[in-house]
Amino acid sequence: MYRPAILAAALAAAFPAHADTELDALRAELKEMKTTYEARIQALEARLQQAEAKTDRAVAQAGPPRTEPTRSNSFNPDISLILQGQYAHLDDRAHRHISGFLDSSGGHEHGATPRGFSLDHTELVISSNIDPDFRGYATFAIEDESIGVEEAWFQTTSLGRGLSLKGGRYRSGIGYANQQHPHAWDFVDNALITRGLFGEALSLDGVQARWLAPTPVFLEFGAEAGRGLGAYNANGVGSYTVYAHVGDDLGASHSWRAGLSAGRLRTADRDNDAGQIGGGHAETAFSGRTRFAGADFVWKWAPDGNPTQRNLKIQGEYYKRWEKGDFGCFDPDPATPGDACDGDPAGSLDTAQSGWYLQGVYQFMPRWRAGYRYDRISLGRIDYGALNASLVRPFGFTPQRNSVMVDYSPSEFSRIRLQVSRDESSRLGPENQYFLQYIMSLGSHGAHAY
Repeated sequence: MYRPAILAAALAAAFPAHADTELDALRAELKEMKTTYEARIQALEARLQQAEAKTDRAVAQAGPPRTEPTRSNSFNPDISLILQGQYAHLDDRAHRHISGFLDSSGGHEHGATPRGFSLDHTELVISSNIDPDFRGYATFAIEDESIGVEEAWFQTTSLGRGLSLKGGRYRSGIGYANQQHPHAWDFVDNALITRGLFGEALSLDGVQARWLAPTPVFLEFGAEAGRGLGAYNANGVGSYTVYAHVGDDLGASHSWRAGLSAGRLRTADRDNDAGQIGGGHAETAFSGRTRFAGADFVWKWAPDGNPTQRNLKIQGEYYKRWEKGDFGCFDPDPATPGDACDGDPAGSLDTAQSGWYLQGVYQFMPRWRAGYRYDRISLGRIDYGALNASLVRPFGFTPQRNSVMVDYSPSEFSRIRLQVSRDESSRLGPENQYFLQYIMSLGSHGAHAY
């Protein structure tokens, strides 16, 4: 920057007094230049302030920024194939129902695999951003000669204010484990109460709304409406659920999440084998309403938040179910004595039952984990109606199971697991079960939820 005083002093020392007129002219010119520059700077500052104000107004009107799809996802969705198989050493039993508990698996429960070697569960997963407003996800289950659609949904990405909507076929957001696919389970099979209530999981064809609250802790609310799948596949919008989750970090090494869930489901001609009730063979059908309420909790620990060396996860869930409606019990072979239903098949059903599980999985060194799970079901109140009085709850019987597992993961894409279970959920007697399982992931696969 020019300094007029210094320049003038230098000129005065270099020239005689008769040059004062030229110095005055130079000083005037320098002063004019300074004034002009200051005016320009002030004008630029004013324009900058106007531009910033205009940008702030535009951002406020537009809301949160929209998520743009990446170039790769625009044309190449993430595709992965999950290979899952096992060897199962089991007793020679035709059915493995939970005695005294009319399960809702509808014959679709995961884990109903044959003895010996089997190709247990293969999944094809495709996911991608669709455009700035939507993303899509689909999972196809491949079993022998059939392919089933487990999930196929779209979800909004630009509504803002923590709100998102999902439509299509999806796994309900209730509880903690319901949204997990079998390859993400910590054990070979899911918990007894989960299997009894929903089979592999509660899935809906419908809509889901979620809201993530703008709070310092994780706080989420959800509501769903649709047609249930499997046991709850009555026509129309017959299934409704609500849930809430809250969670937070405790220092650098601990985190937790807890939740509450409730739902009302409609059932039409849900079939079961009554051998699980009184010991004899018969077929049943239930049509009516199912209500449930549940609570879930998970706690995770990893030293300084780094789970690669050691980590521990404790999780548990509790559910209570109420069912009421029409109940029929049919004897497929009336000539055979001792079956569960020998009389009039017409009747009613009114039950209130509950169950829970608690499990812990500890990674004690890189790639190696060990876990233990305990399942228990309370048969509670069961009323099969006057015309089905012979179907009585086995007195003093409590379905339960103990499971121990250890698994080895050479990488994040492969896992080998050994599991031993002592299953006492059937009146046929306790059963020792042994499983050797492999899970292999091919291709790009997104991270699992918390």
